Amino acid sequence: MAGPFLYGQSSKDLIRRGNKLYDEKKYSDAEIEYMKSLEKEGKYPKGMFNLGDALYKQENYEDAAEKFIELSGRELDDETLANVYHNLGNSYLKANKFEESIEAYKNALRNNPKDMDTKYNLEYARKKLIQQQQQQQDKNKDDKNKDKKDQEKNKDKNKDDKNENKDQEKNQDQKKDDKQQQQNQEQQQDEKKQQESRQQKESEQKMDPKDANRILQALKKEEKKLLKKLRKQKRKKGQIEKNW
Repeated sequence: MAGPFLYGQSSKDLIRRGNKLYDEKKYSDAEIEYMKSLEKEGKYPKGMFNLGDALYKQENYEDAAEKFIELSGRELDDETLANVYHNLGNSYLKANKFEESIEAYKNALRNNPKDMDTKYNLEYARKKLIQQQQQQQDKNKDDKNKDKKDQEKNKDKNKDDKNENKDQEKNQDQKKDDKQQQQNQEQQQDEKKQQESRQQKESEQKMDPKDANRILQALKKEEKKLLKKLRKQKRKKGQIEKNW
């Protein structure tokens, strides 16, 4: 990290006090002094640069990057512009914006190709970018596998639901069959009872052979009595019956 501009003969007291606080690591207080200096002379590049440094030290990387971006559009000498891009690269690096940090370091080297710190940071940013891309690929792969597992899980669930529905339909069909079978059994039982009832009535109506024989004997006995009575009547009238 390139340090803040040192106080020169033309520097204002606010920047000088801000630099003192910066060296004492009182970055929040230094920020206030730098802001005051910009209120008095907003186009002064040293105040803007040092304010970006103070914000960076407070881990306010997004706001620090904004200050360095603003400075990069100014007409500055190569060394100062190289320092601006270097610190911009550092701000992006801390914010995990590795592609932006790489581009900033490249711009720094275009203005100061011999800056070893910038070269080192550039290679470090490239490695971090590769790691980030690899992690993203792994995450995408994990997400894809997760989606695939979820799809398979849903497929299995749908299959289970389908099988469950089939089982329910099968149970319903079985219940229908059982009910029909029960109805058939009840109908058969009713028919059997009706048949037994008819048979019982027929049995009650049908005369016992012994009883029939007794009735027949009684009829024959009555017939003999009647014939005997008729014979007696004929004798009285003088009629003789031939005995065959």
